[in-house]
Amino acid sequence: MNKTEKLYPLWILLSISLGIGAGQIHLLKNIMADMLIPLLIAMLFFSFLQISFREIGQAFAHRTFFLSSIGINFILTPILAWSIASLILPDEPAVWIGFILLMVTPCTDWYIIFTQMARGNTALSTSILPVNLLLQILLLPFYLYLFTGTTDEIPFTSFIQGAIAILLIPLFTAWLVRLWMGRSGKREKWLAKLHYVPVFLLCTAIIAIFAAHGDLLTENPSLLVRLLTAILLFFTLMFVVARAAGKWLGLSKRDLASFHMTTLARNSPIGLAIAISAFPEEPLVALALVAAPLIELPVLAAAAWIILKLDH
Repeated sequence: MNKTEKLYPLWILLSISLGIGAGQIHLLKNIMADMLIPLLIAMLFFSFLQISFREIGQAFAHRTFFLSSIGINFILTPILAWSIASLILPDEPAVWIGFILLMVTPCTDWYIIFTQMARGNTALSTSILPVNLLLQILLLPFYLYLFTGTTDEIPFTSFIQGAIAILLIPLFTAWLVRLWMGRSGKREKWLAKLHYVPVFLLCTAIIAIFAAHGDLLTENPSLLVRLLTAILLFFTLMFVVARAAGKWLGLSKRDLASFHMTTLARNSPIGLAIAISAFPEEPLVALALVAAPLIELPVLAAAAWIILKLDH
């Protein structure tokens, strides 16, 4: 682990601070809000560019990884999220909905960056991405009804538009660019030079998130403390569960790192768009989605650092 990798948690915290500060300036806030989606697309493009797409097909054959990841993400995680919400947020129905919405949607974008940081099997992580996306689209209304009693319609168009913009466009473009670059040694040299570009774009996207929506945090300080406690408890328990399960399953070091990130990271960018469109009269629903990166991103960066320390 080089010096730059050791400083990942610091870069994440610095980006959050810069984003909150930028959000106090009206012009910057509007600019950052417009930049968020393009930044996520660019971030994933450079991440996908470094992936050998031939390996993705082989990754689908790893049944142990697939079945265990799906089991944790779509069976254990909803139960854990409901239990934590019942314990910490029983008297805040709007925040309860946002918390459930966040925790039952596995990440489909930036967890790939953190998998790379932890030197995990990026192709394996990418291969489960469409499965996570499809299952959360199908199961989200069921989870919301089961755990919160809400019958509000969930706008599936937000999922579809988010998937096309944030996932399919950079994936397809990266595949075309790799074909254009060919198999020459020059391609590998260029990719080596671009290794830190996704991390830079991730930090910039974090700044944009907190600049655009950080006011929700400052307007609800006491509730924010309870919410952050719930989010931190979730990620701590999930790290322990994933590590124990991965060791028990006999996953390799690279696959274990991927397993950690696939089960830890949540889909707050797409979830935020859904919260705003599905619950426009309940801004506190979006609070959980805005607050999540405040804990999630440093936790994922720290998790990558811990994994590197323990397993590499």
